[in-house]
Amino acid sequence: MWQENNTWLHYVKSIIAADVSSAIFLASYLRYCNTNKNYASSLEIIDLQKYKVIKQHTKVLIALRERVNIPFVFIVGKN
Repeated sequence: MWQENNTWLHYVKSIIAADVSSAIFLASYLRYCNTNKNYASSLEIIDLQKYKVIKQHTKVLIALRERVNIPFVFIVGKN
């Protein structure tokens, strides 16, 4: 029933993958996501089209995803 190439393995940091290269990719992607979440807490979004400043963490994450390519939307660091 179980063949060696179809077995899922449990790697460090609760990563479950079929092979080592997939586990490495998932670990690096997980690190990337966590870095972005932590980095977004130190950012603000200034939207000149809607005349508002977005300061809440969850709304900043949404704005980074949706409004990055819209003109007159600026990403600034909190000081």
